[in-house]
Parts: sequence; structure tokens; C-alpha cells
Amino acid sequence: MEREYPERPIVAVGGIVVRDGKVLLVQRGREPSAGRWTVPGGAVKVGERLQDAVVRELREECGVEVEVGPVVEVLDRVVRDDAGRIRFHYVIIDYLARWVAGEPRAGSDAAAVRWLHRDEWAALPLTEGLGAVLARALALAQEAR
Repeated sequence: MEREYPERPIVAVGGIVVRDGKVLLVQRGREPSAGRWTVPGGAVKVGERLQDAVVRELREECGVEVEVGPVVEVLDRVVRDDAGRIRFHYVIIDYLARWVAGEPRAGSDAAAVRWLHRDEWAALPLTEGLGAVLARALALAQEAR
């Protein structure tokens, strides 16, 4: 069976949730980057505001409620197949978010979810470039205090 390939980039959001010096990360349960740790998030629905998508995705993927803060990073993820064709193309807007309620649990897209200190997430297989983005988010969260 032939896999679907995108006709255009997909807009997605991520929520970098900081609580007590820890960051909420999920282990991806699906491609792209299955098995790697990353920020919870997902695709924006048609007609959905970006900040509303962050709130929905964090609720669905992790079971937590958040307040959305400033943009931390805008990036694109382009993944090619073995033949060089573009298999995935996401434009991702990562927001800083403040935990409001709920204890994390892994939703359908996540293999695992955990609150992690810098030394813990630094030792894990992260999605490409995530370490620098998380460091920037922690600095922003510190400034906001």
C-alpha cells in the first residue's frame, strides 16, 4: 500500500510546559521520529486559532490544562523517504505554556509522558534541535517570574 505524501506543509503547534523547573515531554509513538522525546503538540485544525490548538493538543495528548504564553520558536520539519521524496513537512510554532491543572498521562499519539529536569532530558534521544529550544524556553520562563 502506497503511503500518502503531503501536497503542502502542515501547520502544527507545540506547548513547552514548564513546572517547578521541569519540562513536560512526550515520547513519540508514531512517525515521524517515533521513539524520540519531544514537545507535546500537533496539527492545527481548519478555523482553529494557534493558541487554542496548543490548549487542545496538551489536553488530548497529555491530559493537562495550560495557559499559553509567548512563541519560543518557529521551525519546519521536513522528512524525506529513502527515495528522497518528502514524506512529512510540518511548520511548527512552539509556545511557552504554564501548567494549570491535570496530571500527565500519555494520549493516543504518545508512548510516554514525563516531567523532566534538564539533566534528564539531555540524556534522552530528543527530536532534532530540541535541546536548544528547551533551553530558550526555560530562560523565557525564568524571565517571566
